[in-house]
Amino acid sequence: MAGERVLGSMVFEFFSPGMAKIMELAGAEYVIYDMEHTGIGYETVKSQVAAARGLDIAPMVRVPRGEYAYLARALDIGCEGVMVPMVNSADEARAIVEACRYPPVGRRGAAFSFSHDHFESGPAKDKIKFANERNLVIAQIETEHGLENVDEIAAVDGIDVLWVGHFDLTNFLGIPGEFDNKIYKDALKRIVKAGRKHGKGMGFLAADTTWATDYAKLGFNMLAAGTDHGLVMKGVSEILDSVREMPKKKSRKSK
Repeated sequence: MAGERVLGSMVFEFFSPGMAKIMELAGAEYVIYDMEHTGIGYETVKSQVAAARGLDIAPMVRVPRGEYAYLARALDIGCEGVMVPMVNSADEARAIVEACRYPPVGRRGAAFSFSHDHFESGPAKDKIKFANERNLVIAQIETEHGLENVDEIAAVDGIDVLWVGHFDLTNFLGIPGEFDNKIYKDALKRIVKAGRKHGKGMGFLAADTTWATDYAKLGFNMLAAGTDHGLVMKGVSEILDSVREMPKKKSRKSK
């Protein structure tokens, strides 16, 4: 997916049965449900995946950490991609890929005719090939260690996307929230260079149109709108603020 622009959203708060359809109508090609910071479990994610079935949108999930139990379970319930936070080394990246791919590519355990293959029957070889090719593996670069090793991480076969975790990255670089700091900007250049060198997609969560267009210009091609609750708050406040300061109509007193 390197170079191909893919647009979607991330969901942190509103796990409504209608969310996948709403995001599809908004033009999202994928939706990533967050498990790292939200406290939701696999039952919630499985319901969201089921609601996306039959729609032209790919359901994915950010797991809490890059461990087999999180990754394989997320794929088994039907997620078509996993985002892994705080990938720090090539060894971690290889372990993540191994957990997400069936043999001979990886070591994912097999259970067919379940949610991940829509409960359908069919040859196991075909299902393995389809899953290994379809399921996206996104490695988040958001620590000083991940940044230091980004070229080696990007070189790992089976890592499809490098995704910048911008807040955490500034935190671990000692400049929390300073997105105009040269240290952060240099880090972005280093990550983009590694992604381009190894033919990986580049991902980013954009809070508004300025962030989206700025990062697209930098070479990020997998962009997500979010956060969902932040966008709702912004939309509501804009409507209410438009009338908040208007003079109130005086009531006509009866004589």
